[in-house]
Amino acid sequence: MTNLLRNLVRRKLRSSLTIVGITIGIWALVVMSSMANKIGALVEGGSNYYQDKIVVTDATNVAVGFGFTPMRIDTVDEIRAIPGVAVAFAEVGMLLDPDNIGAGFGIPDLISGALANADEGRESFEVSAARGRLLTPKDEGESVLVLGADLARKFDKGPGDEMTIRENVFLVIGVLEPTLTAPDTTVLLPLEAAQDLLADDLPGIIQQGFDPQDLATQIVVFPDPETDIAALAELIEADVSQVQTLTGADFDEQIGSATALFNAIILGVALISLSVGGLSVINTMAMSVAERTREIGIKRAIGASRFTIVREFVAESGVIGLIGGLLGLVLGAIVVMFANQAGRQSGTILFDLTAGTAIFALVFASVLGMLAGLIPAWSAARLDPVQALRHE
Repeated sequence: MTNLLRNLVRRKLRSSLTIVGITIGIWALVVMSSMANKIGALVEGGSNYYQDKIVVTDATNVAVGFGFTPMRIDTVDEIRAIPGVAVAFAEVGMLLDPDNIGAGFGIPDLISGALANADEGRESFEVSAARGRLLTPKDEGESVLVLGADLARKFDKGPGDEMTIRENVFLVIGVLEPTLTAPDTTVLLPLEAAQDLLADDLPGIIQQGFDPQDLATQIVVFPDPETDIAALAELIEADVSQVQTLTGADFDEQIGSATALFNAIILGVALISLSVGGLSVINTMAMSVAERTREIGIKRAIGASRFTIVREFVAESGVIGLIGGLLGLVLGAIVVMFANQAGRQSGTILFDLTAGTAIFALVFASVLGMLAGLIPAWSAARLDPVQALRHE
């Protein structure tokens, strides 16, 4: 090991430049992979949420997975009458800040209102309270709310604090456990309170024709256990006018293409890292072979095998890759840490650096160095000892 490090130090500038090339590639790989991890967590959370249910929204609604367009709540009764529907209930969803349409990264800050326990125990995507408690049927008609983990941090609120939403004061009764998906950026309200906020958003002339309690923005449907979800969704669209449905399969299809595109970008970054870093290592080790030809000849003359020569040069290139990987990982972790810290102020967490990503980055860099070093290492091992000893 001492001799290996000594050989690297003998070529300080060349080794340093090679390490820098690998560092930049691994840094980019760590940052982009951390962003992919965050997006993957959001997509997985959404997939888990929609897997056992159908979300029905107004046909004009354009938000994937979120019902923002008002619809009549009596649509619930029409859906309940359809064969195969076990449970159907209304929800109200809207942006927490209507002025921030399309701003930020990932899932926006949301308001969600529904009757507590309306799912009758069929919801598999369960949330729990980290502090305080969840909403109960007794909270209906009260000015109370439960905050998602990111919003609680963003607004610095906890159980017992008051929070103003659109000039209405609510008492915070709970904060959710982090889920890494939509609930983290959602305010949970009793259904009546959410309906009142939704009605206030409507133009004045429309408000006159609606009782707030007649409004919803989406209807959640749980099918009977033996019912085909896709077939039931088609039946709902056929039997109920002016609605559209979203199932787990629909969500995966719509969101999956965007996720695949981002994963392709990650692969592109990895390939660039492989190309730049690998060529740098090959160049460095080839120059090393040229400079140490006589040394290699002496080792071969005193009995060193070709495998020993290959192992020595591959080990050197592997150490170069490992050092570059470590530096790239550290730089990437610093960028992720500061970016997330800055994003916490707005409730936007962009990156998720996992242990798996860190280990992959180090292994990738080390293997990259070793593979790139194989070509010059094999060239060194094939040198004729007599010719190598004559080399000046």
